[in-house]
Amino acid sequence: MEQVEKAISAAVYAEGDAGLDLGASLIAAAPWSAAGREILRRGEELVRRAWERGWQPADVVRLVRRDLDDRHVRLTTDLIAAENRRYARTAPRWEAQLRELEAARPWWHDDERYADALAARERTDRFSLATAHLELFRLLVRLPAIEPVGPPPGESPHVRPHAATPDEPRMLSRIRALLAKAEATDFPDEAEALTAKAQELMARHSIDAALLAAQGHTGDVPTACRIGVDAPYETAKAILLDAVAGANRCRAVWNSGFNFSTVVGFEPDLESVELLYTSLLVQGTAAMTRAEAAQRAGGRKRTKAFRQAFLTAYASRLGQRLSDATGHVTQETDGSLLPVLAARDLAVEDRTERMFPATTSTRVRGVSDHAGWEHGTAAADRASMGPRPGVTR
Repeated sequence: MEQVEKAISAAVYAEGDAGLDLGASLIAAAPWSAAGREILRRGEELVRRAWERGWQPADVVRLVRRDLDDRHVRLTTDLIAAENRRYARTAPRWEAQLRELEAARPWWHDDERYADALAARERTDRFSLATAHLELFRLLVRLPAIEPVGPPPGESPHVRPHAATPDEPRMLSRIRALLAKAEATDFPDEAEALTAKAQELMARHSIDAALLAAQGHTGDVPTACRIGVDAPYETAKAILLDAVAGANRCRAVWNSGFNFSTVVGFEPDLESVELLYTSLLVQGTAAMTRAEAAQRAGGRKRTKAFRQAFLTAYASRLGQRLSDATGHVTQETDGSLLPVLAARDLAVEDRTERMFPATTSTRVRGVSDHAGWEHGTAAADRASMGPRPGVTR
């Protein structure tokens, strides 16, 4: 449609914001149903281009949420759902992201009626909707290429999928249930016990997968996933994720510009990292809130410096404890399994180096709140992740 094409050219590809009003006016003045259909078509093209450049649904939505607003997020999920109609099958991680975003299928029934349905949902005028779409298009068209962590939908995977062990679904359900209870309790000792038990199950799960691969029953190779590392205090969160990844025989590479870390490892270990990082972050945030309340009750006002120090200490101390626990259980492992684990570590390292041949180190900014550091360290000690005696890895 010519008017929509002119609007996109004026608003999306031009420098500055001067073209936004012009573009939005052109779209608002066009036949509304036809304009809505054309906006969907152009949006699908931009989403498809993002997939080809290595982006995944959760990545795009995370960036839109950071740089724009809730309306743009809803429009993004609409475009993702519309584009997803092209594919008969997508990878399991991709499908999980679509379900979480509620973007597996369009909520509207006919593209001809999308514009009217959208206006009713958003309860706003055409000009405002057109402006929001053009702002979103401008963000999508400027997405750079990033390291892919899997094939885009519609393409065959280059590696064989992870072969599940017989009890894997039940094992993961038990791990999720334990971590959910640890997040919900207000008693630190109970949270520690629940989380430690979950770590035991993760260790056993990882060993089962390694043994199965060593026996030649699977074609397991390292893969990767991306995990959001959102502001505020993203440096501390990235440190925590790196600690969790290292303890589970994975590598994490943080992209501070786009608020995510890419975690490289074998599929069972990636699942453990996702579950454990999310749970520890929830537990750490809850512990920080309780610590702040205690500080205020004592008449001491705490600020951003307290929270920054708390989470940095929490992540740093957990990293030490996780590293110690991993070293301990590795020493107790049956000697015949050590070459298998070493080979898997080497494979993860090699995959990481090939994906990120030029990484850089960043210096963590100093913290200035001693009380925050002490409380964060204590919270990390209570969230101990070391497996109990008798668990091998």
